[in-house]
Amino acid sequence: MVETFLGTWELEHSENFEEYLGQLVVSPSLDHAVWPLAILAKPIIWISTHEGKVNIKTERSFKNFEISFKLGEEFDETTMDNRKVKTIITLDGDSLVHVQKWLGEETTIKRQIVNGKMVVKHTRNNTVST
Repeated sequence: MVETFLGTWELEHSENFEEYLGQLVVSPSLDHAVWPLAILAKPIIWISTHEGKVNIKTERSFKNFEISFKLGEEFDETTMDNRKVKTIITLDGDSLVHVQKWLGEETTIKRQIVNGKMVVKHTRNNTVST
């Protein structure tokens, strides 16, 4: 069912993203200089498949990012803010659920298609960004 997510997606608006980013401060290695850019950026996201893997490419004016993975298989990911995480992405009903774990910490990114638009919820502790 990953086919539902395939295509190009552009950010229209977001809510509470700055607060979510603030929850990710767990390491001095985080690059706080990119935060204002991350908050203002309107990324374009491409989701595709190739040879049994799902590819998610995010293009921003200041930094591009790409991951390639098999659903349900854990992999190493370096996030846009340079966290080294163990990641697993699964399909749960109509949701693409992206869980990142590092240093005893965890965040979840849940993607759904609602009325032809991709809605993404980032959750960390009690903070949710949509």
